[in-house]
Amino acid sequence: MQREGSLYTVIFTTVLCGICSILVASAAVGLKERQQINQILDRQHKILLVSGLVSPSEKLSREGIQSKFKENIETRLVNFDTGDYATEISPDSFDPKRALKDPNLSKKAPPNSAGLMDMPKYGLVYMVKRQGQIDEVILPIQGRGLWSMLYGYLALDKDLNTVRGIIFYEHGETPGLGGEIENPKWCQLWVGRKAYDSAGEVKLSVIKGQAGSPDSDPHHVDGLSGATMTSRGVTNLVQFWLSDSGYGKYIKNKKQQGSL
Repeated sequence: MQREGSLYTVIFTTVLCGICSILVASAAVGLKERQQINQILDRQHKILLVSGLVSPSEKLSREGIQSKFKENIETRLVNFDTGDYATEISPDSFDPKRALKDPNLSKKAPPNSAGLMDMPKYGLVYMVKRQGQIDEVILPIQGRGLWSMLYGYLALDKDLNTVRGIIFYEHGETPGLGGEIENPKWCQLWVGRKAYDSAGEVKLSVIKGQAGSPDSDPHHVDGLSGATMTSRGVTNLVQFWLSDSGYGKYIKNKKQQGSL
C-alpha cells in the first residue's frame, strides 16, 4: 500500500484513533476507583472545614482526613417523609446522587424554587462530636444557581437553629461573581445567623446588599455583588432543605425530643 495515498491515511488515522480510544477508556476505568476515593476524601475534608474541626490553613494528609473524620463525625440517615432516622439502609453505603437513579430510593420533589425535579427519599446527616458530645449537625444542601447545580453543606448548632457554617464543594458558577460562594470571607458571614424565626418558619436568606450583624439582623446574609441569580439560588436551596420537604421534619422531631 502506498503511504502517500488517501486510503493509507484513512486506515492509519482510524487505527490510531482506535488505539487512543482504547488507552483513554482503559485509563478512565483504571482510575475510576481512585477518583471516587478522592471525591469522598474531598467531601470529608469539606465537612471537617464547615464544622470548624479543621482550619482552612491546616494541611492534612489522606490518612489525617480519614482519621479525624472517623473520630469526630457520626453519619446518620434520615427519612424525609417521617423525619426519623432510617435503619433499613446503612448511611455508609448511601449515595444521594445514585439514589436519584433508583425509583425505590427517590421520589418527585414537591413544587420548589430550588430547581429540584427529583430528590432522594433519604438524607445524610453528619453529627459532629466534641469531647464525646454531639454539639453540631451538618446537612447536605443542593439546588440550582444561575448556571449550575450547587452542592454544599450547612452546619447548625445543637439548638438546630444557629448557623455554625456553610461551604460549597461543587458548582459551575462564574468565577469572581457567583463563584464567590466559595469565598471563605462570604461563608463566614453566615456564622451566628438563625435559620428559623420564633414561630419555626424558615427565614434564613441572602439579601441584595449588605445585611446587619447576626445580633441585629439574624436571618439575613450579604448578597454576592453582581451575582443576584446565584444569591437567589442559594436562598432557595437553603430554604428548601430547611423546610418540611427536606430536613424540616427531622429538625422539629429533634427539637421536641430535646436531644440529637
